[in-house]
Amino acid sequence: MAGRGGSRRVIYAALAGNFAIALTKFVAAIFTGSSAMLSEGVHSLVDTGNGGLLLYGMHRAARPPDDAHPLGHGRELYFWSFIVALLVFALGAGVSFYEGIIHILEPEPVANPAVNYVVLALSVLFEGTSWWIALKEFRQTKGRLGWFQAVRQSKDPSIYTVLFEDSAALLGLLVAFIGILAAQVFDMPELDGVASLGIAAILAGTAIFLARESKGLLLGEPAAPSVQAKVLAIAQQEPAVQRANGLISVHVGPEEIIAGISVEFEDHVTAPEIEACVERIEARLKTEVPAVKSLFVKPQTTGTWQKRRLAIGSRSDEKG
Repeated sequence: MAGRGGSRRVIYAALAGNFAIALTKFVAAIFTGSSAMLSEGVHSLVDTGNGGLLLYGMHRAARPPDDAHPLGHGRELYFWSFIVALLVFALGAGVSFYEGIIHILEPEPVANPAVNYVVLALSVLFEGTSWWIALKEFRQTKGRLGWFQAVRQSKDPSIYTVLFEDSAALLGLLVAFIGILAAQVFDMPELDGVASLGIAAILAGTAIFLARESKGLLLGEPAAPSVQAKVLAIAQQEPAVQRANGLISVHVGPEEIIAGISVEFEDHVTAPEIEACVERIEARLKTEVPAVKSLFVKPQTTGTWQKRRLAIGSRSDEKG
């Protein structure tokens, strides 16, 4: 997926936009008393904090392996992405839901509604700019995949998290506009609270989707089929290899893959020849598939590999 530079550019743009929008919305909420505007202000403030957490996660994930973490710290980004999803749900959706209920039970007319409309227009401008930057970056990385398929296969949550947050923000702004306008036109201030509930629903749905994706990355997702096929092809091209049986891989970071390959070597090769073969495979992977940071080679007959894969498959079917 995206390089680290592209990810940071997207997050910095979102940080600047969300912070400016949050201040503007809070000032408008103070002057107008709008529940929807207050909910939107909380939403933008949460998004600002989330951008900071993603940057922190990227910084922590970039640390090299050490004795305590021999496979590196790449999953720190996945952890903080999960925390971001929780914050969107707990703070963004939670506060919006609370404000909506309060303003439905105790409705108050919105004062100076024109201020809200100006703020909403500015927010759409700032938020739309951040959304467009994230969208362009994501389009460059998704290739021919569909949007949701690209997100499901992505191993870099930093860009699509910002993209989904900004998309939710734009939808929230639309709901806030409809709620404020309806409350003014029909003289029903309760509709402003209803808009807050709508914003809460949007944020909750976004948070659940992001949390589900982060959970899969934390548990460990395999490398893309094309990457697995490339690793097997490199191994199979070695003269000492009779058959590259299969591969087990897991992403420990967006661009960090740990792979274990089952190989049946030719019967006549010696131990030094096997060692030299493994070194050649690792050298080619470093050049052709640099995302594979560690490779473990297990000498194994094809029959044994197939039996173990069948056993894993049967256990998966039982759980399903």
